[in-house]
Amino acid sequence: MASEKYTSIKGLEDDALRDEIFAAETELQRMKIQNAVTGLENPLTIKDLRRDIARLRTEVRARELAAMTPEQLAKRTKIRARRRLSK
Repeated sequence: MASEKYTSIKGLEDDALRDEIFAAETELQRMKIQNAVTGLENPLTIKDLRRDIARLRTEVRARELAAMTPEQLAKRTKIRARRRLSK
């Protein structure tokens, strides 16, 4: 079952999604500074915000992959296979 946050992210357009990422990253930086200087009432909000940013970035990447052509996906798979062999 999809969470409410996930379904709200899926409904955003690409520009709105990028704006949301920028706003969340700005808020994260503000919260980190505030936590270092005076302390937050609930420091776990930093963890929640980091997870929200990860959700947003995951959706952006999923949309990029969905927009790729089959040739681009095949090339990507070959690149990933070479990386695995070099490790």
